[in-house]
Amino acid sequence: MRITKVAKAGTLESNDILIMVSPNEGETIELELESIVMKQFGEAIEQVILHKVQEIGVKGITIKAQDKGALDYTIAARVETAIKRSL
Repeated sequence: MRITKVAKAGTLESNDILIMVSPNEGETIELELESIVMKQFGEAIEQVILHKVQEIGVKGITIKAQDKGALDYTIAARVETAIKRSL
């Protein structure tokens, strides 16, 4: 499955995450993550995002995430919403 347009979900409020997705030329998943808890939870946040993208079955996507301390289920929900908006 390929996305067709740029879309976003979430906010920059405390305990939330802003996810912006856009199509890219290749078949890869590109992730750019900024987080206030990057040192402690950066890898875990990346894993949640990548797992959700793979679960949905999207390829050729660029994801920009700005995290403000969101929990895993919030991250997964924002990624899913942004992808569905971009289809």
